[in-house]
Amino acid sequence: MAHPKRRNSSTRRDKRRTHYKASASTIAICPTTGEPHLWHRAHLVDGNLYYRGRMVMELKKDIEE
Repeated sequence: MAHPKRRNSSTRRDKRRTHYKASASTIAICPTTGEPHLWHRAHLVDGNLYYRGRMVMELKKDIEE
């Protein structure tokens, strides 16, 4: 296995790490329901699953007797 010949300084290490930043997730508004959701993700509204403004799946609801 390869081993470093010399120790990297903390300045050199920190320069390398400057590009790793936390970024806020992009939030979109559904054109059909008006609900905010993450881009490219399905979202649940009133028991229905929506993706790209269309209802993709209707989830079963419990029937109370």
